[in-house]
Parts: sequence; structure tokens; C-alpha cells
Amino acid sequence: MTDSTLQSAAEVTADEFRTMMSGFPTGVSVTTTYLDGVPRGMTCSSMCSVTLDPPTLLVCLRFGSPTLEAIVKSGAFAVNLLHESARETAQLFASGNPDRFDLIDWEPVPDSAGPHLVRDARTVADCEVVLTQRVGDHVTVFGEARRITHPQPQPPLLYGLRQFRSWSQV
Repeated sequence: MTDSTLQSAAEVTADEFRTMMSGFPTGVSVTTTYLDGVPRGMTCSSMCSVTLDPPTLLVCLRFGSPTLEAIVKSGAFAVNLLHESARETAQLFASGNPDRFDLIDWEPVPDSAGPHLVRDARTVADCEVVLTQRVGDHVTVFGEARRITHPQPQPPLLYGLRQFRSWSQV
């Protein structure tokens, strides 16, 4: 790598990077947890598998978010992978609306790591936090899956080019 390559990388703006990443479609999830019995959650499109043994995934959450704080304190979270008809829920949990859990159907499943969005999730993974790592304005949270359920076997909701789409629209 030359010095000119390093200079070019340092000149990339947040808007340029956001535009580039918007062209990489991804699945949509709502990451949830409880803090002192109160549900917390946010839309998250930065989620991926890490390893099969042990079954581990990661989510990247904005530093300073109440959901991240609750996950770190509780040590557990649920990843609700949304199905193609759950666009409104994705938008609601991305909005920051403090009443979001009053506006959707969810269940406090016994021994779950966070609320299950039973109407909107195609799959839910209950995870235990095994590692967190701050990078810039986000924190990567690694979670070992302890249970996986499939409440709504429908195609997944996708996000790319700053739009939600269903798998069948692609």
C-alpha cells in the first residue's frame, strides 16, 4: 500500500461511505432486549454470522443508543429477523419513537433474551453477549445464539439503496 492510497482512504467522507454501503443490500432485523423489565429495541441492518461452533452472530449498534446500553447491562439480546411484510415495524424501530412497543405485537417469551416480535419476525435468535468492541461511532456486539425460533416462515425483508424491499420484489 502506498502513501497515496492511504491519503485517498482518509479523504472518504461519511456521505460517500454511506452511499457506497447503501448499494449493498442486506436483511433487516430488530434487535431487542430488556432492562429492568422494560423492553428496548432498534432496527439493525448490520448483522451477520461469525461462527457455527459456537453459533455466534454480531450486530453493530450506534454508540450511545439506549438499546445498546440495555444490551450491555443485561448481557443478552434477541435478533428478530423481519419478514417481507414488516416494513412498517422496521421504520418504527428506526424512528426512535419511545412508544414503539405499544404500537406492535410482541411477546415476553419465557427465558428469552429480548422481546419477540411475533407478528413481524420470520426468525428470532436469543443470544448471550460474549464480546463488545467499539469502532468509531458504533459498537459491535457478539452474541452466542442460545435458542432459535421461527414464528412466521415468510421471505425476508431487505434494505438497500435506502429502500426496504421484499425478497420477492428483487
